Amino acid sequence: MAKKGHYSLMIHGGAGTLDRVKEPETAARYLQSIRRILEHGRAVLELGGSALQTVETCASLLEDDPLFNAGCGSVLNEFGKVEMDAAIMDGRDLSAGAVAAVQNIANPIQLARQVMAKSEHVMLIAEGAMRFADRCGIERQPDNYFYTPDRVAQLEQARQKHRIMLDHDANDADGETEKYGTIGAVARDREGNLAAATSTGGMVNKRMGRVGDSPILGAGVYADNETCAVSATGYGEDFMRTLIGKTISDFMLMKAMDGTQATAAGIDYLKRKVQGRGGVIVVDKNGQCSRGLTSKKMIHGWIEMCGESMAGYY
Repeated sequence: MAKKGHYSLMIHGGAGTLDRVKEPETAARYLQSIRRILEHGRAVLELGGSALQTVETCASLLEDDPLFNAGCGSVLNEFGKVEMDAAIMDGRDLSAGAVAAVQNIANPIQLARQVMAKSEHVMLIAEGAMRFADRCGIERQPDNYFYTPDRVAQLEQARQKHRIMLDHDANDADGETEKYGTIGAVARDREGNLAAATSTGGMVNKRMGRVGDSPILGAGVYADNETCAVSATGYGEDFMRTLIGKTISDFMLMKAMDGTQATAAGIDYLKRKVQGRGGVIVVDKNGQCSRGLTSKKMIHGWIEMCGESMAGYY
């Protein structure tokens, strides 16, 4: 049983590379947003908010920032439309809600929370999820809410290259050319409860109806009070094939690893089995924060056991 009293929080804004030409300037903008949202999450936890409330709040704020590939900053699919995926999970009882291929929803993570709270299901997709959003009184946003100049330009670039792209392309001399744009949050509250949330716009120029790992329990998101809370960001098909979130949890449960050891073991498994690309953030049942990645860098931040807020792009 986890000890009560302290809280921990981690958030991420994607793994991979940024535009090499503007990397220091661009990274500074991302990290400023990460720090701001971390402190907002701290305020929720300080006031006695639950881990579930905290990850929903932080994920919503990340969705509201057009820098990130989620919510209003989501990338465009092959038809120039936004299709978003999101999921949230409560470590207390493994309850969860998820949505996939939803359009015109400013905060898909809030819709996922409604699926968990107000339906008999775990996941709703596409038009079914949209009808459920209407029943819950969630307003739809016009298409232009999501159309940022950067995202339109990325789609045009992808079309010219006749390929799918993962958020950003960059001219990286060492070979890594993509930023894997997903946002996520994991938290442990003062009561020792864990929760996780993940949200994404997916891949630039993706096929209509493509669903990645973000809304898949055990892949892009997982939380269990017995072990840890995990949010992943990367090439979704790799994470679905390896169930990276559940794999990390199982290393803790079955091999008596702590969060740091289990994260390293999970990343090793991801590389060994499928050469997976991306990263994870993890808060374990004791409040220990860890991260692992196979990409060069990941934008992320953390507050470990009520300590200072830290943010990094590495």
